[in-house]
Amino acid sequence: MLEVGTVAGWMQEWYPPATAEAWDRVGLISGSRTTPVTRVLLAVDPVEAVGEQARALGAQMVITHHPLYLRGTSFVSEDDAKGRLIAGLIRSNIALLNAHTNADVARGGVAQALADLVGIVETVPMVPVADDPTVGLGRIGRLPSPMRLGDFADVVASALPAGPNGILVGGDPDRLVTSVAVSGGSGDSFLALAGDLGADAYVTADLRHHPASEHLEEGGPALICGSHWATEWPWLPVLARQLVDRAAAEGEQLEVVVSQICTEPWFEHLATTGSTQDLVTMPNEGAPA
Repeated sequence: MLEVGTVAGWMQEWYPPATAEAWDRVGLISGSRTTPVTRVLLAVDPVEAVGEQARALGAQMVITHHPLYLRGTSFVSEDDAKGRLIAGLIRSNIALLNAHTNADVARGGVAQALADLVGIVETVPMVPVADDPTVGLGRIGRLPSPMRLGDFADVVASALPAGPNGILVGGDPDRLVTSVAVSGGSGDSFLALAGDLGADAYVTADLRHHPASEHLEEGGPALICGSHWATEWPWLPVLARQLVDRAAAEGEQLEVVVSQICTEPWFEHLATTGSTQDLVTMPNEGAPA
């Protein structure tokens, strides 16, 4: 029977911790490496709802993209959500492991999964590592056939998993898009790079008002901004296939469940419909002549 340590070893082989950013925290967060594993739950975020789902499924291991503790912590009491999550997992003998920026840069990792999902081909990393040009942050490639930005935005909207945020689109909807850059999760830092690499459009998440506005004003690539969760979730089915195939290759059976829980902090997106004209106050209105 498989053990937590065996699965953790596969993850380390596919997503080496040495490729993670220096500030990151990746690997086995809690649990014993000798715990037998027959069922694994995959999720983007280590949150209480995911822990509850793991217990309901009878999973012995949870693998998330995001770390539970990115910075040092002195307390793990059940006074807060993280403490309740880790305590519940430990009591249920469920191991927790994560792969974060080491999964972002991998050949079959988060960035590549997003590129594949929206139809980008012939991809290379936006920021390749020094010793392997196939590994690195982000991906840039091309569409099989050029299309209008408006049409490509429809492709992205229909491909990303459903969530309350949807997507935001910046740029001329009639702009012809051939070259596309992608980066799952927060992508502000690659705005200039996407233009330098010749992208016609950049698909990412968490773009802030001023950087995005200035980028478009300067004639940079068109922007398609999804949510953090939605642009990283597509990696989970890829990882699920890797795990199942590896177990089968070693003569073992492993059930892998991809969590469908949307762990966005929001629950609904409402379009604002108020009139700006109604909000305008004329300074001299009603003043005596």
